[in-house]
Amino acid sequence: MNNIDWNSLSFSYTRTRTIVYSRCIDGKWESPVVTEDFNFVLSPFAGVFHYAPSCFEGLKAYRGVDGKIRLFRPDMNAKRMRDGAMYLDMPYPSEELFIDMCVRCVKGNLEFLPPAEVPSASLYLRPVLFGYNPQLGIRSARDVMFAVMCSPVGTYSGAKSLAPANAVISRNYDRSAAQGSGGYKLGANYAQSLHAYNLAHNSGYRELLFLDSSTKTTIEEFGSSNFFAIKGNTYVTPLSHSVLPSITNKSLRTVAEDMGMKVEMRPIHVEELAEFDEVGSCGTAVVITPVCQIDDKPTLEGSEISRRYEISSPEKCGPKSEALYNEIIGIQRGLRPDPRGWCIFIEE
Repeated sequence: MNNIDWNSLSFSYTRTRTIVYSRCIDGKWESPVVTEDFNFVLSPFAGVFHYAPSCFEGLKAYRGVDGKIRLFRPDMNAKRMRDGAMYLDMPYPSEELFIDMCVRCVKGNLEFLPPAEVPSASLYLRPVLFGYNPQLGIRSARDVMFAVMCSPVGTYSGAKSLAPANAVISRNYDRSAAQGSGGYKLGANYAQSLHAYNLAHNSGYRELLFLDSSTKTTIEEFGSSNFFAIKGNTYVTPLSHSVLPSITNKSLRTVAEDMGMKVEMRPIHVEELAEFDEVGSCGTAVVITPVCQIDDKPTLEGSEISRRYEISSPEKCGPKSEALYNEIIGIQRGLRPDPRGWCIFIEE
């Protein structure tokens, strides 16, 4: 712990002290186990290795300026994991068990919770739920393991908070089918996007923007997080069953309304990118990353750019996005009021 340079943290794995896990065997959940052993013993026939019955979450713990430790909206993460598990037809932890195990994980790793003086750093929690029982046939998991682990992190890309990014549109790769699993936080959804994401990164882009798989005319989401845009005093974000229901996006919409902005959830056509004042990606890892430029290419592999959308300054975040970011960060770090009780407190 004494060797951690909090200001230099990126979004990468750092070994911590403990993890927490529980199993559901034959429909009964075991008492949570807090352990310093980071190795799971699984049958090689466990369903997770073969048919990907797996979903996960991401949330953060913060030490506020008042010294109090906060978790931001863990009840929403519990509900989203429940929805993903129900889609996979497998058992899932109750909201109470989910939150209890997150709290135990934070308490078991307090020395890895970054200090309040480093606003770019936090303790990232990764709850995972996966098929545990040995199986050969293609069927849903009967028994599952639920585990919560954590790592201290900085900004997602390693860039300074609110540093504008460039992006490219994915026209020849899809993230999710129109009637597929895109609306759930499943591990398989991210595996689906890896090759396209690698192509984008290797071409110099920080982000990848996916379109609807049926017509390639409307915006869905970025590879790592939701899409939003600002047009005048309106916050706009896609309405689609294929888009993951981001807790950060949901929170931003509420805050935007509190700030007197109009909020629209609707189909967004690609050409509208030319009309927006600000564009950003939003999610737990970043809260907001401003996107200043988006290239539209026929293929990710090719060099041809059919259209370039230059949206905002490549030097600084737009004013509306920055105000929204500051409000969310302020609630998470105890700098601003939390009238809706989004944060829960953890006693040391």
